[in-house]
Amino acid sequence: MDSKMIEVIEKQSGNKTINKIRLEFAAVSDNESFARMVAAAFIAPLNPTLEEMSDVKTAVSEAVTNAVIHGYENRNNPEDRVYMDCMLQGDVLEVVISDRGVGIENVQLAMEPLYTSKPEQDRSGMGFAFMEAFMDDLEVESESGCGTLVRMCKKIGVSSWIDSEE
Repeated sequence: MDSKMIEVIEKQSGNKTINKIRLEFAAVSDNESFARMVAAAFIAPLNPTLEEMSDVKTAVSEAVTNAVIHGYENRNNPEDRVYMDCMLQGDVLEVVISDRGVGIENVQLAMEPLYTSKPEQDRSGMGFAFMEAFMDDLEVESESGCGTLVRMCKKIGVSSWIDSEE
């Protein structure tokens, strides 16, 4: 097992600071709130508005919940892992949530509002719709039997505390 559960990488690229984190955690529902808080703390140096903070936290929450409920079928097996990568480049946040679960057979169908593969669990089918609404860009890659990768981007704030220190 890799001993780096949380990895923080910071480097300069031209005149924009790049900050990255990589997080790996068990695919259990309790870790959804942890992922939300990590994402919120990560963007704090950009001085986001409450709306921006809420948007990011909601999108991360939906992506992690999808990985746990759909990717790993809510097995609550601590061996199943969810991966979260966050990168700030200037004032743009990129968040990637991935799993190695069952994958999505038809991504286009899964992204339709109100579609759910688990209607018996009272799932609303709005996860991808919320991610798309709250973030500026959303990409979903999946292969049946191999897992899913959700990439979301959002421009945060007007100016960064990081840039003002340079």
